[in-house]
Amino acid sequence: MEFKFAINGDDNERYPGENHHILLSPQNGKMVSALYEFGRPDPPEAMYDEKERNNYIDGDVDLTIRADMRHVLNAFKEKGFYTLYNGEIIKADDFKGVFLAGRTQPLSWEFTNLAQRPEFMLRDTDGDGIYEISINVQKFQQATENEMRTRWALKEDISKYPIYESDQLICDALYNMSLEELMLDIRKDGALMAGAKWPGVWTRDISYSILLSLAILEPEAAKTSLMHKVKNNRIIQDTGTGGSWPVSSDRMTWALAAWEIYTVTGDRDWLEEAFKIIKNSAEDDLLTVLNPVTGLMYGESSFLDWREQTYPRWMDPKDIYMSHNLGTNAVHYETYVILSNMAKELADKGLAEKYDSVANSLKTAINEHLWSKQKAYYGQYLYGRNYISVSPRSETLGEALCILFDIADSEKVKIIIENTPTTTFGTPCIYPQIPNIPPYHNNGIWPFVEAYWTWASAKVGNTKSVEHGLASVIRASSLFLTNKENIVAETGDYMGTEINSDRQLWSVAGNLAMVYRIFMGMDFQPDALSFKPFIPQKYTGIRSLKNFKYRQSLIDITIDGYGDNIQSLSLDGKLLSTNKIPGNISGHHKIHIQMNNEIAQPSGINLLETTFSPDTPDLTVLDSLLVWNSIEDAKIYRIFNNGSEISKTKDTKFRIPLSDHYSEYQVMAVSKSGQQSFLSQPISVVSRQHTILMEANGEDISNDYPGFYGFGYIPITKQKNRNVNFPVYIPRSGKYALDFRYSNGNGPINTNNKCAVRSLFLGGKRIGAVVFPQRGDRNWTDWGYSNVIPVNLPAGDHKLTLEFQPSDENMHFDTNAALLDQMRLILLGYE
Repeated sequence: MEFKFAINGDDNERYPGENHHILLSPQNGKMVSALYEFGRPDPPEAMYDEKERNNYIDGDVDLTIRADMRHVLNAFKEKGFYTLYNGEIIKADDFKGVFLAGRTQPLSWEFTNLAQRPEFMLRDTDGDGIYEISINVQKFQQATENEMRTRWALKEDISKYPIYESDQLICDALYNMSLEELMLDIRKDGALMAGAKWPGVWTRDISYSILLSLAILEPEAAKTSLMHKVKNNRIIQDTGTGGSWPVSSDRMTWALAAWEIYTVTGDRDWLEEAFKIIKNSAEDDLLTVLNPVTGLMYGESSFLDWREQTYPRWMDPKDIYMSHNLGTNAVHYETYVILSNMAKELADKGLAEKYDSVANSLKTAINEHLWSKQKAYYGQYLYGRNYISVSPRSETLGEALCILFDIADSEKVKIIIENTPTTTFGTPCIYPQIPNIPPYHNNGIWPFVEAYWTWASAKVGNTKSVEHGLASVIRASSLFLTNKENIVAETGDYMGTEINSDRQLWSVAGNLAMVYRIFMGMDFQPDALSFKPFIPQKYTGIRSLKNFKYRQSLIDITIDGYGDNIQSLSLDGKLLSTNKIPGNISGHHKIHIQMNNEIAQPSGINLLETTFSPDTPDLTVLDSLLVWNSIEDAKIYRIFNNGSEISKTKDTKFRIPLSDHYSEYQVMAVSKSGQQSFLSQPISVVSRQHTILMEANGEDISNDYPGFYGFGYIPITKQKNRNVNFPVYIPRSGKYALDFRYSNGNGPINTNNKCAVRSLFLGGKRIGAVVFPQRGDRNWTDWGYSNVIPVNLPAGDHKLTLEFQPSDENMHFDTNAALLDQMRLILLGYE
């Protein structure tokens, strides 16, 4: 069985997936474990032969598990805190106890309320630093209520929704089940919750769901939900990595949903209100999130927001901020398209042209920097430090959005669907998978992502991909009798992922989208509703949608046959020359669509086994020698300097040439099958004479928290040191990397919303945003560096100023603070 210790009930012992293991081998029904050190690998006494795992226990086991906490307690005594695996600290005064979590009952991986479960708290009864807990492990594990479900029957009254019927009864049943779960996901305040286990309203969850199908079915609940995520006339980025925005920057999914509501309802009041909110948020992003060098937007992967699930472990929040993710950039692109369209609707030609220009620039940048000719699909993201590289992994949601939003041209869309890796149970979020990381986003298939992928496949006309996507959505929801949050890519089972939930909102919306977006082919525009059904031959027959409310009309729709095109469309018995109906239609009408009963375009998919990349090398430099650990299954290592490959080797060391120029080295492991690891953490080789350090000077200089350089540090808050000046002399003209040494103990690295943000000015001209992500809750002694701003500086005197501007407001609004130690300038190259 697998388990983990948890200080204060939090998942903080080791990296995700690095669990302790114990083989149950009781004597007379009792067993005492080996002594496991907190935060360390399993002891030798706990090792066992893999063959023994096939044995069964004879009966229940009274198991005592022991944790060695002596090194933790000594750290509390000697330093006043203990440093966790991820660099966060726990102060002695904050230590409330150590708890046990695990996969086997009575344990679970639910860390959210573990601290409120005293039965899972270990005790040190004799004060020797060895904590123990006794649990009863039953031979026959009790199935949960969900695991015992074998039947679903409709309980709620869903008569207010359109009635769907077809020759595929399972599709009809899943449509009804999804409508019922949609009703259960509407809170008492009228907003949409994220799922059975997620009662909150989350910006990206509701937005992706609204775009899929909920604007069609629940426009008022959709509006209510979106307005829950607005403050100061700006969109709220949910809590997240490093303290939320701008490290996470996909809040603009709100715009996708808001526009869809307008095209469905034609509500002009909503259009005007939404336009102001989106415009304010987008203008802030142009100052804080846009990288003027690449033309791409900074920020974490949209929805893939559990750091180590999709990023190499060395990337901290500032590195994630500086990355350029495919899906996030697709969302930003569509946001500016939507702003342009909204401005046109509101007769503002100037703004329409402005935002159209921004969108076009983003589209060009996405295709220039993220398209992989070798893979024939887009890369996952750009990442690095002073030099960036593209991760060649596929990112399914981003690939789909690039098709749906017309970022990919007519040649690319076809080959994206044909070449993006898919697996037996569906198309995983990323491919290949990351080793030693448990299933969730990694090694996971998410039904809502599958829905977007299937929608994109239908748009392209790839029958095999549509059939595979439909099968994935139908199988998961019918087998588990609910719309699960995710499933394990390897097994197709919902059991085994880190977190899961029934009636997950975007999974519900994705299931319903199979009817509205695929079989019905609905596409809403400001002035019309158009139809482009895509019905594989396996789904042929007659299907109907009755009592469908569209603006001021009620419509009964019937579709006959299969195919990739409409042969004829009639409205109230009269043939139309177009596949759309006007937005101002009113009254009760009947639409009949006859399909062409053929699929003209041949199609294919890239069906692969679920595979894992090699692990990421840990790189160090000793004098002039690069050294890294040996990676399992690695055939060769590729060495990179400043983002470009310079050599290959089978060794685990590489001698670097002496140079007076700045160099940034990374190593990649390549497996025997050709799978590539992430690039290692960059190692900088730079001469001291090319580094300039400037102490921060201002109000309330202090030295209370250790670890600072120089004479002390200053607080930067919304009240104190709003402007901090750094007069600097540049001895040699060149391109410099500029960043700041700081600490931010206003929250942990994985959540909250207190990322500090400032604007940087050079000689009175704004040159970029400086981001100070959270580094650990109340951990003000953990010092690190901000994002890097590249700047060309001629020799001579300059004044750099760090200022708090209105565009620097974070998602907390009240607390926007950090401790500022130094400014650093590193010469990257001569002019």
